[in-house]
Amino acid sequence: MNRQPGFTLIELIVTVAVAAILLTVGIPSFQQTMRKNRAVAHMNETISALNLARSEAAKRGVRVSLCPSTDQATCTDGTNWNNGWIVFTDTSTNDSTATVGTVLRVGESLSGSPTFTGPTSVRYQSTGGILPEGTSVEFTYTLDSITQRVCVSPVGRPRVEKVASSCP
Repeated sequence: MNRQPGFTLIELIVTVAVAAILLTVGIPSFQQTMRKNRAVAHMNETISALNLARSEAAKRGVRVSLCPSTDQATCTDGTNWNNGWIVFTDTSTNDSTATVGTVLRVGESLSGSPTFTGPTSVRYQSTGGILPEGTSVEFTYTLDSITQRVCVSPVGRPRVEKVASSCP
């Protein structure tokens, strides 16, 4: 009898079973990796915006601020940063409120349905420190079981805290 090259039914069933087991184990792990990567990307974007605001304030010698924004042109009252944000030159003459001047960068709304909260605004003075002087700022990002914080020191330097503790 001539044998045809190929796979037997038993070999095919074993291969499909092994593939099903690997997918069952691998897909949840891959989804968690994707969530962690999304959180890191959002935190890096926040750090980048804070560093831009700080460096532009020092370079231009004026106040530069960040605030949440839904229309990418004006500040939105509140602490929800999910719907986007703007970095802008701050033309305000007082220390308590920000006034939008030239928009320097726009952040789009976040994907993946995270919770991203922070202050109503972050205001950098021309020295690179934040206003009001001597205060620190904290952003909190949560996506499913992943929680990260961005802490901004009184001198204006941002850093990521991966533990669920408050910023010093």
